[in-house]
Amino acid sequence: MKLHIASGNAHKLAEFRKLAAAAGTPVELAPVVFPPVAEDSGSFEGNARIKALAAAACLPPDAWVLADDSGLCVDALGGAPGVESAYFAGPAGDPSANLAKLVAVMADVPDSLRAASFTCCLVLRGPNSAEEIFTGTCPGRLLRRPSGSGGFGYDPLFVPDGYTQSFASLGDTIKNRISHRAGAWARFHTWLVTKSLTGSAS
Repeated sequence: MKLHIASGNAHKLAEFRKLAAAAGTPVELAPVVFPPVAEDSGSFEGNARIKALAAAACLPPDAWVLADDSGLCVDALGGAPGVESAYFAGPAGDPSANLAKLVAVMADVPDSLRAASFTCCLVLRGPNSAEEIFTGTCPGRLLRRPSGSGGFGYDPLFVPDGYTQSFASLGDTIKNRISHRAGAWARFHTWLVTKSLTGSAS
């Protein structure tokens, strides 16, 4: 199955390729360029669908498109930055500025109230408006200062449950096994393998 990834984020595309390789998912991944869209639905699913539809409009009608929307939800901030994770510090979408702002706004929050979770929603669009949705979450907590040199985005500040190091310190092997995107991809993989066995996906 050729799968077009509706994302201009090179880090995400690389992560999807690693997830596909680790799971043995029978797909050929290819990026798709599409015009900028307003991700203004107010939900991860809605924003992913907006991107999937925009990307699908640029491809042949028999193409399969997978769009992702993901973000960090912090309990003490009422779920923020959430769907605005990429623009937490402003419209420039600067990951370093976003990270710095989160450190600042959480500075006075005690350790007992620093729970957070990453969420990823994948929307798959196919021929005849076929649609499937796959969601993954990864609960954890926030450090007081960034730690680690790997990963991207908020990874240096986020420690997943059951671990003592940030995503940025744990490395790709562990992250791609337990992350929110890994959870959503695992559900997609199961769907695809099942459909392939019945001849419903190609």
